[in-house]
Amino acid sequence: MKIAIIGMGRVGATIAYSIVMKGLCDHLMLANRTTSTAEGDAVDLQHGLAFCQHATHITSGSIADARNADIVVLTTSVPTTKVMTSRMQLGIANVALFKKLIPVISRNNPHAILLVISNPVDALTRLTTELSGFPSSQVIGIGTLIDSARFRVMLSQMEKIHPDDLRAYIVGEHGPHQFPIFSQAVFSSATTNHNPLHREIFDHVNEAGFQVYHDKGYTNFAIANASCEVIRTIVHDEHRTMPLCTYFDEWLGVSDNCFSIPVVVGRRGILRYLYPTLNKREQQDLSINAAKIKETISTLLG
Repeated sequence: MKIAIIGMGRVGATIAYSIVMKGLCDHLMLANRTTSTAEGDAVDLQHGLAFCQHATHITSGSIADARNADIVVLTTSVPTTKVMTSRMQLGIANVALFKKLIPVISRNNPHAILLVISNPVDALTRLTTELSGFPSSQVIGIGTLIDSARFRVMLSQMEKIHPDDLRAYIVGEHGPHQFPIFSQAVFSSATTNHNPLHREIFDHVNEAGFQVYHDKGYTNFAIANASCEVIRTIVHDEHRTMPLCTYFDEWLGVSDNCFSIPVVVGRRGILRYLYPTLNKREQQDLSINAAKIKETISTLLG
């Protein structure tokens, strides 16, 4: 199993560290526009291999050197600033960056699963699907997996239940128009209720990423764990369910769009969609979200 990470900023470096510590591949290739940065991370990780249970071959190079990977993790991005208030502020510049990189990456890694971490992830996942020519099942955006994880943690703290025993998905945009599927949320086998306290927790989730971002200037630990959850599921063909960003022709009455929906993931990427039954409010949230995402994608991609 070979994994390539494109973009060795804080997120890319933390994902690389997590992959090595979890032993998720035999060959890890780190690629960056500034190759010395990738080389430094590679050597640093190599120095720690004596403390790892799994021997990983770690190499580095330019983006063009990333070839024949089974999974390509896309974390490359233009620089952010601590005063950023919306992921959309990265949109125009990151779209231009992806237009340069994706044809090269897809040509050099024709059988890879492409995992998009960069923001705005919904638009970039749609663009990556278009430019690569890959089936949509092979192009996955991390999307609201991280938001759903934050939601589960906050709910678990309130309910005094381990997060693994909660099933509570946030779907839609990785951004302000995301929404929770309260009607399908369960604690073990008990259905939870949509109440004002739970809605307040969701409102905190919407701001959680930017709270961390404004406190320390970036986020890296939670997104790295979320990324490795997807990677592990692909590597071991686990057929796990999770909310991830994907381009789809139709889902619950929404056509030709790209945002996070519940899917089943395995070695070939997205294996199938799940179709939860939504209540009236959730159907309205879905309609609003779909229109906003379509507008965003049209604005950025033309």
